[in-house]
Amino acid sequence: MRVLLVNPACLDERKDQTDASSVSMGLYYIAAFLKARQIDVHVVNLAVVKEPGSCLDRVLEREKPGIVGVSVVSATRFSAMEIACRTKRRDPGIKTVFGGAGATFLARELFSLCPDLDYVVKGEGEVTFFELFRHVAFGDPRCPEQIRGIFFRQKGFRQKGFRQKGFRQNGNIRETKNREVMENLDALPKPGAFFDSEHVSLSRGCPGRCTFCGSPAFWGRKVRFHSPLWFVDHLELLVNRGITHFYVSDDTFTMERDRVIKVCDLIIDRGLEITWSAISRVDFIDETILFKMRKAGCIQISFGVESGSETIRQTLGKPVKQERIVAAFRMTASVGILTRAYFIYGSPGENDDTIAETMALMAAIKPLSAVFYLLVVFPGTALYQRLKREQLVDDGIWQEKIEDIPWFQKEKNLDFETVKAYGKKLRTGYYTAVSRFAADVDLVDNPALYACHGDFLSRLGMTFSHGDYAGNPDVKDSDRTAEQLFHRSLAYGPNARAYLGLGMLHQKKRAFARAVAVFERGLEAFATVKSLNVGMAVSLMNLGRFERALEYLEKFHSHRDVEPYIKACRQRGV
Repeated sequence: MRVLLVNPACLDERKDQTDASSVSMGLYYIAAFLKARQIDVHVVNLAVVKEPGSCLDRVLEREKPGIVGVSVVSATRFSAMEIACRTKRRDPGIKTVFGGAGATFLARELFSLCPDLDYVVKGEGEVTFFELFRHVAFGDPRCPEQIRGIFFRQKGFRQKGFRQKGFRQNGNIRETKNREVMENLDALPKPGAFFDSEHVSLSRGCPGRCTFCGSPAFWGRKVRFHSPLWFVDHLELLVNRGITHFYVSDDTFTMERDRVIKVCDLIIDRGLEITWSAISRVDFIDETILFKMRKAGCIQISFGVESGSETIRQTLGKPVKQERIVAAFRMTASVGILTRAYFIYGSPGENDDTIAETMALMAAIKPLSAVFYLLVVFPGTALYQRLKREQLVDDGIWQEKIEDIPWFQKEKNLDFETVKAYGKKLRTGYYTAVSRFAADVDLVDNPALYACHGDFLSRLGMTFSHGDYAGNPDVKDSDRTAEQLFHRSLAYGPNARAYLGLGMLHQKKRAFARAVAVFERGLEAFATVKSLNVGMAVSLMNLGRFERALEYLEKFHSHRDVEPYIKACRQRGV
């Protein structure tokens, strides 16, 4: 029997689909667990296709699965239900299974809404899904009641079509005992042995008490870890598949200092030429761990700052003093790691004064990237439980076509226009100041980090010249900031990206002779770098020197993206 695992689309469209379109790591872990047991598994990502329904129909016809499993979060639950509906319409005998945080916390609501749902896997899914597969595929003598960690629908209760809003029938839904979490994560097969993914994880679980986060309720507060060897072996598998940048998705990657240092040492010792981003807390870093992370390829750390108001931070479960936050951002930037701050607005008690405190904290920490979230509430979080205790919501709200519950809707002192203005003030304030934040970066004077500093400054420069900040009208003098950063980069030694950035800035100004001079210097150090050769050729073409440009292009004549330039040169009579 074949298994089809599906990553569904979100209910609402995103301006940036990067995160929403990524396949859940949980799907890859389950798929790898099954593949290691010689089970035929196919993973499909419907979040990246224009017509997910038609795509699913084609995949169902081709694969003919006996089980369809869907990874569900709150934002994807309606897409997941549509997948179950289309699956049963194709073949009523296919068993449908939901898993993930959205399914775990909303299991009974999903069963009420979706008559085509057969099972829900609660929490950690590898072993549970495998046992469920054996029950379905091989007639495992254990009945569903004996499989720990599932909800299931008793036979004889399925009704046709989606139920009407407000009509709930949960009496036929059974829940088995919770499954104990897996203590030895290294016993799991490595997803990278079977699948390409940039998302990796060293741990499961979080001891934090963030009231807006459901991770502790899903994974547990006890943190379980892969060994450094398992984790780096997994990275190396993925590197061998051609992946060189990774998103380390742990809630707090730096939870165990010595473990992270060992991971970094292994990456360095093996010579893995990778870059990676991680998430941490400001109270779980120090200068030594940051140095090691930077040398091992870490280019960005995201910190949940949340608010400049200590009172709001307490309410959100982040009781961290401002001095610690400021110190963490300073230390991180000093080793050439880009600092990214998460801010939340529209929280309980938010007002003009607390927004002013957030603006002041932002100016003190000088983040080089920032994300501003309106506080929304999900099942499985302490804030959601608070709303339920105060009888402001019940689980029936998730039968409505919403992704989440904006907190301001339940806060008597907040309204949409107010929180919208708060968000605009924070974003405008940040983008107006980010050029200054970049100029103020104070890098530690350590020769062992000089090459890293050059790399960091050139990456940062590109965000101003051709990246996120280049087209933002609130970011002033972005090209000048980029040029300064590229020159600072080159002060630490030759850097291909810095030469490229400077050359393209001159091209933008139509100063092609100056661009040629920059590319010449760059090619002296990096003769085989394609982008520098093409940049030089484009500059020469704009100067009418097509024969000379062709010399740089023909090195890459087999590259499809270079062919138009070669053709243009030859059409000019070369």
